[in-house]
Amino acid sequence: MSKQTAGIHHITAIVGHPQENVDFYAGVLGLRLVKKTVNFDDPGTYHLYFGNEGGKPGTIITFFPWANARSGTIGDGQVGVTSYAIPEGAMPFWKQRLTSFNIPFSESERFGEQVVQFNDVHGLQLELVERAAGESNSWTFGKIGKDTAIKGFGGATLYSSRPQHTAAVLTEVMGLEQVATEGDFTRFRSTADIGNMIDVKNSTGQRGRMGPGTVHHIAWRAVDDNDHLSWQEHVMQQHLHVTDVKDRNYFNAIYFREPGEILFEIATDPPGFAHDESQATMGSQLMLPPQYEQYRDRLNAMLIPIEVRELDRVSS
Repeated sequence: MSKQTAGIHHITAIVGHPQENVDFYAGVLGLRLVKKTVNFDDPGTYHLYFGNEGGKPGTIITFFPWANARSGTIGDGQVGVTSYAIPEGAMPFWKQRLTSFNIPFSESERFGEQVVQFNDVHGLQLELVERAAGESNSWTFGKIGKDTAIKGFGGATLYSSRPQHTAAVLTEVMGLEQVATEGDFTRFRSTADIGNMIDVKNSTGQRGRMGPGTVHHIAWRAVDDNDHLSWQEHVMQQHLHVTDVKDRNYFNAIYFREPGEILFEIATDPPGFAHDESQATMGSQLMLPPQYEQYRDRLNAMLIPIEVRELDRVSS
C-alpha cells in the first residue's frame, strides 16, 4: 500500500539553558511558546514547544533543554539545518532584526531561492526563506507583525550517513517526490504547503554527536489514529524496526531510525495543544500528563524558572 505524509509535523532538538532557548525562539524569532511541559521519558527536563498561534503541525519546533551539558556535534545521522518560511518581502526585516540582536548570518541561493543562514544561541543551524505558500501566522510579538511573522517550517536539510538510502526512504516509505538536484543537495517535496521541502546532502562527513545544539529527531504527519496505525504497518512492511505507539498527550508517536541513522517519528495531527488548556492560554503554565501530576510540586522545584520576555528593547 502506497502512503504519503503531508510533511513535517515537528522537529525536536536538544539545547542548553531553557531561558536562553525561550529568549531566542520567542523573544528574537517571535514564535509562540505553545506548550510548557516535561520530557515524558525524563520528567526532570522541560519539553518546550514553539510554533504559530494555533500550534499547528508543520510549525512546531520542540526542545529538551539541558543546561550546562556538553555541546553536541552536528553531523551525519541528524537533521543538519532547520528551515523557516517567511512571507514574501519579509527578508529585509529579518536581516535587520538579526543584525539588531548581533546575530551573524550569511546569504546564499539554493534551488532558485534566496536563503539567510544563521545559528541559534546554542548552535542549531537555521535558515530563513521567503515562500508564498502557507497561511500567515497571526501571532504577533514585539515588532514582528503578521506581514513578517514566521509561517512555520520551510523544510529541513538531512545529513545522512547513507544519502542514497535516506533518499529511498523519503520516496518509497514516506511518499515524498524527488523534484531537483543542485550541487551537493537533492530536494524532495511533500503534499503540504508548509514543512514540505526536504533537502538531502549527497556527500557524507563526520558523524553527529547528540548534545545541545543538535536535532534529536524529525517527525512526519499522520492524519489521525487510524492513519497512524496504518503508517506503523507500512513501515514494518518496509523491514524497518518501528516502535509501539507512544502517547505524547498532544499526539501519538511511533519512531524508527532510517538507514542513514536519522531518527524519524510519525505523529498524529490530533488532538493538538489546546485540549488540556485553552488556545488563548497555551504555554502560560506548566502542563503535566496524568502520570506526573502527583509530582507537580517536586517538578516545579526542580525545573529552572522561565518566562517569555519582550526583547525588542535591547535592540539597537
